[in-house]
Amino acid sequence: MRRSLIVAGLVTAMVSLACRENQPPQRVEGPPTNAPADVSHGEAPIGTAAAPAPIDPAAPPRSTSRVHHLRVAIKHAKIPIAEGVTYDAWTFDGRVPGPVLRVTQGDTVDFTLVNEAPMPHSLDFHAAEIAPSRAYVNLMPHDSLHYRFVARVPGAFMYHCGTAPVALHIANGMYGAIIVDPRQGRPAAKEFVFVQSEFYTKTLRDSTRTIDWEKLLGLAPDYVVFNGREAEYAHHPIQVRVGEPLRLYVVNAGPNRFSAFHVVGAIFDRVYIDGSLAHPLEGVQTVTVPVGGGAIFEAHLVEAGTYPFVSHAFADATKGAVGMFRAQ
Repeated sequence: MRRSLIVAGLVTAMVSLACRENQPPQRVEGPPTNAPADVSHGEAPIGTAAAPAPIDPAAPPRSTSRVHHLRVAIKHAKIPIAEGVTYDAWTFDGRVPGPVLRVTQGDTVDFTLVNEAPMPHSLDFHAAEIAPSRAYVNLMPHDSLHYRFVARVPGAFMYHCGTAPVALHIANGMYGAIIVDPRQGRPAAKEFVFVQSEFYTKTLRDSTRTIDWEKLLGLAPDYVVFNGREAEYAHHPIQVRVGEPLRLYVVNAGPNRFSAFHVVGAIFDRVYIDGSLAHPLEGVQTVTVPVGGGAIFEAHLVEAGTYPFVSHAFADATKGAVGMFRAQ
């Protein structure tokens, strides 16, 4: 009996080896040899500024209200994440990232969350100091939740779905940014919001992309993006003026990759990490924004031209974490 099993095992191994030898060799793709754009750090083709970007990066104006009645609806929706690529996403208000919310230090946020999706979800504000067991609970389909909090700490903060597994809900698109302005305000500047995130995808029969859980756990995204789309602001460069103050609110939604935020051809005048006001970093080149973190970058561009901004982790820039300022 034992001899028969050994023989059978040897035969199986030999057949398996023969099948492998008869298979064609796997094709190993090398790095691309053609530069997408004739500019340093041009990791994507650069479009014209004639057509506006599908998602406007401009920060919403500062509100003068002391009480903000905010309502966000959870929806499942198909969204574009790259040219010709549609993703089956879970969203706040039908978009990825969710809407940019803006309040002022000391303001009261009167918040209502409505679940219009077919499964439980939730929302976690990094700008709130509140008991998660009361406010960040799973919300059932067709239900709503209401609570209040005071935005005590200024900064650029993330909000996201906190329903387990959290990585799945964030990777599917459930994140956004909330800006909390200091009570005394900030100097005038042209302001933009960039939310970095990742997509881990596999293709369905109808060519729609959906989440690939194994890629997610393996930290192998197909796309790393600003504001939900691959190289969106390279295809639609952002117009600014030479010398004007710029303020960039950068939030890293992840769920896995750190951002090494950098503007090519510029040195940041000041960088405020999360709620830091008194001691900004000054004269810095690249600043790490951790997953779930945020920072406020202030800079100016000294001469006319095209200035890429990237995550200086260049595998991620190659996957879409790149945009362009066009200074005139």
